[in-house]
Amino acid sequence: MKVAIVHDWLIGGGAERVVMELHKMYPDAPIYTSYCSDEWRQRLDGKVVTGWLQHFGKLRKFMALGRIWWFSHLDFSGYDLVISSSGNGEAFGIRVPEGTTHICYCHTPTHYYWRNYKQYLASPGFGVFNPLARLGLRLLVGPLRKWDFRAAQRVDHFIANSSHIQSDIKQFYGRDAAVIHPPIDVARFTPAPASERKGFVSVSRLVPAKHVDILVTACTKLNLPLTVISSGPELPRLKAMAGPTVTFTGKISDGEVAHHMAHAEALLFASFDDFGIVPVEAMAAGTPVIAYQAGGALDYIMPGKTGLFFAEQTVDSLVAALQQFDTKSFNANDIRRHAEQFAPEVFVNKMQTFIERSVAKNQ
Repeated sequence: MKVAIVHDWLIGGGAERVVMELHKMYPDAPIYTSYCSDEWRQRLDGKVVTGWLQHFGKLRKFMALGRIWWFSHLDFSGYDLVISSSGNGEAFGIRVPEGTTHICYCHTPTHYYWRNYKQYLASPGFGVFNPLARLGLRLLVGPLRKWDFRAAQRVDHFIANSSHIQSDIKQFYGRDAAVIHPPIDVARFTPAPASERKGFVSVSRLVPAKHVDILVTACTKLNLPLTVISSGPELPRLKAMAGPTVTFTGKISDGEVAHHMAHAEALLFASFDDFGIVPVEAMAAGTPVIAYQAGGALDYIMPGKTGLFFAEQTVDSLVAALQQFDTKSFNANDIRRHAEQFAPEVFVNKMQTFIERSVAKNQ
């Protein structure tokens, strides 16, 4: 088959891991995207194709209409299969000719059009440009939702990265989707023995949506050791509310992150994520996860076996879970084996099976 890959933008993150595995599956396929960093252009062996949007740098964040135009005018004549990898972007809005199969791996229906519209309106995340972003969102959300819905109807087959996103695709687009979880590099994690584990760890961008303040406040209240890894605009506020048992590392290397994960009693996770790669990485290190009971976490946390849930996104709810948690009741090897079902080779096998069946249906 002649194959093309399409992605919103390539700057680093969980969605890019999907693109990397697709590239390994189809190394000759061009990868069309609105913007690509030099690092990712190199990592993808120079197969990346960009256009005029590449020249706008950080201004690209404001250019949803430009991305809609660019993606919808790409020419896929002669291709048998086009795989779009899309979430909070417009890549799935491509048009393919008759006889070409379009499979969309959907990371999420665009948050700021649908599920999280009010949240983005309250805090767009553009700093001094927030007033402009709010005005633009209010004026354009109606037409953009209509375009987004129509674009979803052009997709031949949807894949969701979690059961939560499968439900959102049905709710907002009226489409059915298979679930294939994203690839996690479980091989880079090695569980540490129970005797070497101490305290809790959080690995997350320090932004309001991740709710790290819940973790910091709960551990401070219970006088529990917590290591907060990563950085972000919330760091000064979190440091101000943290007690003496909370440590902040800032941004550290992947190897150091893996070490902290493997030597923690549990990873704390308060975010409502579409999937959530970090908790699965922690489980690959044999570490149980105490997570907010929502989103992608519902797919991989087995209460009492791989972790615990707390029912509400509040300090009191997490405190109750921490008081219930007993590190001795979890087996690191069992948790590690559970995480292996998210390995890249599992993702590739499931994708190959789905692609073969989908292309056959369209013939």
